[in-house]
Amino acid sequence: MSDLLTTEEYKAIAADLDLPTQAFVDGSFRPAASGATFDTINPATGAVLAKVAACGAEDVDFAVEKAREAFEDGRWSRLHPSERKAVLIRLAKLLTRNARELAVMESLDSGKTIYDCETVDVPETINCLKWHAELIDKIYDQVSPASDDHIAMVVREPVGVVGLVLPWNFPLLMLAWKIGPALAAGCSVIVKPAEETSLTALRVAELAMEAGVPAGVFNVLPGTGPDVGEPLGRHMDVDALSFTGSTETGRRFLRYAAESNLKEVTLEMGGKNPAVVLDDAENLDRVAAHVVNGAFWNMGENCSASSRLIVQKGVKDALLDRIKAHAREWPMGDPLDPVNRVGALVSKDHFDKVCSYLGKGPKVVMGGSAKDGFVEPTILEVTADAPQAREEIFGPVLSVLTVDSFDAAIAMANDTEYGLAASIFTANVKRALRGARAIRAGTVTVNSFGEGDSTTPFGGFKQSGFGGRDNGIHAHDQYTQLKTIWIDLSDDADEAVD
Repeated sequence: MSDLLTTEEYKAIAADLDLPTQAFVDGSFRPAASGATFDTINPATGAVLAKVAACGAEDVDFAVEKAREAFEDGRWSRLHPSERKAVLIRLAKLLTRNARELAVMESLDSGKTIYDCETVDVPETINCLKWHAELIDKIYDQVSPASDDHIAMVVREPVGVVGLVLPWNFPLLMLAWKIGPALAAGCSVIVKPAEETSLTALRVAELAMEAGVPAGVFNVLPGTGPDVGEPLGRHMDVDALSFTGSTETGRRFLRYAAESNLKEVTLEMGGKNPAVVLDDAENLDRVAAHVVNGAFWNMGENCSASSRLIVQKGVKDALLDRIKAHAREWPMGDPLDPVNRVGALVSKDHFDKVCSYLGKGPKVVMGGSAKDGFVEPTILEVTADAPQAREEIFGPVLSVLTVDSFDAAIAMANDTEYGLAASIFTANVKRALRGARAIRAGTVTVNSFGEGDSTTPFGGFKQSGFGGRDNGIHAHDQYTQLKTIWIDLSDDADEAVD
């Protein structure tokens, strides 16, 4: 999928798409029990793409019932690991076969550029599923160092029925981050996609059924947070819930768990991530390219976006000149034009929120204009107490703060309620490692922007989340439980049986 098409070719694909609109439960599409629907909007044009089933508590109850039946009878949970692996590999192949369709669907539904959907989101989705599929039969249980008279086995078991609540910024990729380890572990899942971006999750569920995932194991319920998310979070027969989204909503899921069955909850939430550039950083042009990518990729709608640039004053002016030059290489416009790197923000409400940070106050270094759902890449010089320096904007806005020293840079990087990701740029290896160790964040990159890859755990400190990690072997922990099996081999035990 390395060869991009023309805008006209992408629009032809878009015009021919058969968009999924109903909930997917127990192996088939079905309307919401109430018959209600909601409009899913193309944020780049404001046009209604489709009317999607608006599920509610009754649909949640039905999906949980079917997921529980599937889990308990073992049609998936007790398959040999190699059999689950084979099914997920088939799903990855089906996704590959339908990759272009999924990329266009994702772009239409979210406002993401087709460039990103084709080169990042869809390929990484497929890679994530393949990685977890290949891991299924390579995770070993343990035997503890017990005495000669005992054997103590420590085994993993699937946690059961799992709710997976997705964000709207990476609909396909976050789906893969969650269903990959959850299905690999043997769980039955109920996916609640974001209301703004439900289409690709429904299509993947259909492809999963075609790949051989049994009915009841992979269910998708579109709808609002109050109508689907809360009933799922409060459900007494949901064993665990994994959520990616805002810190405010994450708090709600903790309350729902506390007020119901104390289900296990994993939260991956917000960030106000620093990019620390020290005065000995090498190749400022390369640094600038990483900062621009970190700040403006996916329109800044990224929980790990480098939204704070903390730069030592000795290199500030030279770095900002290079950042402005690189930012001009990120054209904004029609998401289905592969030339564009900046598309539309996901919704009118979110557009209005981002625009509220562009008013009077900070010095505008570059950009600052917004219209009809599009916000151009914007650079602001701010003070440490400004809202733009402290609050998660979740848009293409880079806030610049100037410091005098290494110690001041690290202190400012940590002066936030969040702790998801960070980056540090320096030619001094000791300062790089000291800084990476001192910054309170789940992922710290050195001389680059990034999130690691499928092999590395992703999650945050402080109010960016807790309870587990996505990606890597560690992602499987949130979908399994540890059980100790203690076996007594002593002669006394035999006599007692006799």
